[in-house]
Amino acid sequence: MLSIEPSALTERDTYKFLIGSIVPRPIAFVTTQHGDVINAAPFSYFNVVASNPPLVSVSVQRKDGVMKDTARNALRANELVIHVVDETNVINVNETAANLAADESELSRTDFTLQPSDVISTPGVKEARIRFECVLHHHLPIEHDGKTTADLLIARIVRFHIDRELYTQGRIDAKRLAPVSRMAGNSYATLGKLFDVNRPE
Repeated sequence: MLSIEPSALTERDTYKFLIGSIVPRPIAFVTTQHGDVINAAPFSYFNVVASNPPLVSVSVQRKDGVMKDTARNALRANELVIHVVDETNVINVNETAANLAADESELSRTDFTLQPSDVISTPGVKEARIRFECVLHHHLPIEHDGKTTADLLIARIVRFHIDRELYTQGRIDAKRLAPVSRMAGNSYATLGKLFDVNRPE
């Protein structure tokens, strides 16, 4: 068993250990808006926080201390749209990971079309089979050694949009959704084998 002190690692090595160990990771495909520009980007530091109220988290890493467009726009507008990534949209979503200027929309690299939101002003992507209209519930800057290294966004869902084909007996059918998750490097994973384990009383 290797035992390693994190402070002995470079930031890059720490990153590799984390993304190689914590797998698979769900992917949040996020749209935000500033002026006429719709920013879109995927994030795999994403998960559920609470169900009452419905909260999800997206952690947006900074590069050399500089806040990314997604975090900046979410803070300005206090809203964002989060889409679930699946086998039908992962290739287009991957295109939005390109590093573009703040005044350029990553959606120009995709075949996606915009869908107006019901509750918030930021639009979503029509082709996503699940999307959440969200308002920003909490922003927590992550600080280390006197620098801000990431922006943790806690988002409250104010409207669920779910493809009717996925909705069965009050639940979402994961097999029909065919979600895609993030591994390390350029690798992604599909749903794979499912199995049940009964919870103890």
